[in-house]
Amino acid sequence: MDSLTQIVLGAAVGEAVLGKKVGNKAMLYGAIAGTIPDLDIVANYFTDTITAIEIHRGFTHSIFFSILFAPIFGWLVSKIEKKSGLHWKNWSWLFFWALITHPILDGFTTWGTQFFWPFEYRVAFKNIFVIDPLYTLPFLFFLILTMFQKRTSPKRKKYNRLGLIISSSYLVLTLVLKGVTYMKFTNALEEQNIDYKQIQNKPGPLTSIFWVANVETEEAFLIGDYSFFDSQPITFHSFSKNHHLLGEWKDRPNMQRLIKIAEGWFTITEKEGHLFFNDLRFGLLNNDPVNPEFTFSYHLTEKNEIIYAEETEKNRDDAQELLGDLWVRIKGN
Repeated sequence: MDSLTQIVLGAAVGEAVLGKKVGNKAMLYGAIAGTIPDLDIVANYFTDTITAIEIHRGFTHSIFFSILFAPIFGWLVSKIEKKSGLHWKNWSWLFFWALITHPILDGFTTWGTQFFWPFEYRVAFKNIFVIDPLYTLPFLFFLILTMFQKRTSPKRKKYNRLGLIISSSYLVLTLVLKGVTYMKFTNALEEQNIDYKQIQNKPGPLTSIFWVANVETEEAFLIGDYSFFDSQPITFHSFSKNHHLLGEWKDRPNMQRLIKIAEGWFTITEKEGHLFFNDLRFGLLNNDPVNPEFTFSYHLTEKNEIIYAEETEKNRDDAQELLGDLWVRIKGN
């Protein structure tokens, strides 16, 4: 999830663990702990693109990391907050829960997490977008209410608990919506006599009202979308796999790593003699099936028989146009 959401979650968890004993300091350290797992993005500055992608949401998002570093951070804070009179184990408990809830929440997103690192298994339920105001804003509202209550006030515990309950309930609701929309997509494929190998559905940007499905056929991937306000049948747009364009590159180690990252959900496009690897799991930046711009697209190059991938720059204008189109699409087809 986005940084703000993880800060809010960490602060609320910190409050639940030690708020009664140390007040807003529990929120402060919970918020700090909630951001620590995402520090793995510093790998972008020291490694190549493919390695950085593999590292992201890996070790720092694992249960192993939470168990290992919670006592370390707890001990450090106990030295800083000597006046609190709390044992380092109390602070360690706060850090453990604030650290572990971060990857648990990320596990519900499309990217997912390597929660069981070092085992190569990515947990990704794909039922909530990485930025969802309906999850974050009510949570933030109750956290702010909690912040302005006295440490010993019963209202403090009540407001914080409400924030945790409402946000968690919404998360459960998105799982239900994922199941409903999965049936909508599979029924549409059956009605349109489309043979397919596999299907994945996920929420659209910023909302749980609008959903997108990736469908694999023999020669292409289909992308369809559905809003709960739709009144017309679901339309699927086809995107050729073009995997043959890779030629002998496909068997190169770095290309195999990239294919593994995308879990096989990728297309290859050629522009002006250059090849681009498009990760379909995160959808499109525009609604143009003729000239699609994918959210995550990588320019492929070769140097000394090694394949390198460089993420293409996002066009801010395309993103703004997408938000406008998204709002129109949410209202129904």
